[in-house]
Amino acid sequence: MVVCGLACWRCRWLLPLLLGLAIIMGIIALAGRGWLESESEPYIQQASLWESCTRGEEDLNWSCESLMDYGWGRAAAATYLVGFVILVICFALAVIAFSIEILRFNFVRGIGGLLFVVAAFQIIGLVIYPVKFTEEIPLMGDNMFSWAYGFGWASTVVVIGCAFFFCCLPNWEDEVLGNIKPTCYYSSPEKAPYLN
Repeated sequence: MVVCGLACWRCRWLLPLLLGLAIIMGIIALAGRGWLESESEPYIQQASLWESCTRGEEDLNWSCESLMDYGWGRAAAATYLVGFVILVICFALAVIAFSIEILRFNFVRGIGGLLFVVAAFQIIGLVIYPVKFTEEIPLMGDNMFSWAYGFGWASTVVVIGCAFFFCCLPNWEDEVLGNIKPTCYYSSPEKAPYLN
């Protein structure tokens, strides 16, 4: 029977896999046009991290305005993008770290520290965007922060979880490397007379 716990050498690829999932969600957030959308029909407003688009109720064409013309728009995009780039670097470092037979645990803890930096940058971008957007962009109708914005937060939550695991992994160094011998429990004949 194969037992694979949290700190198991056979399961070492789970953390890089989760970082890969965070990267995919980050790509969706960066490319998605659903950071802000109209809540119900008629759909007259939508926004991405990069631009805000509106249209009339009868009009089929979107009229878009770049958010890069605003200082807060550049700041939100830059902080989220910097966090994303560092996340990609952490993913590459994690793949390298877990590919080496002799795992460098201080290296792994450093990846965890970088992931906390990623989370900080992404949270800054995800907080700046809705606060300043609702203050400076005129909203039309009922709107909601939508699926692409949610993917940005989901990526950040996964990054925070991975950061904790990367930082705590060295505490289980012996278990991960298989240096601990199995413990066998037995009772002496005096305590178990039925064995005679």
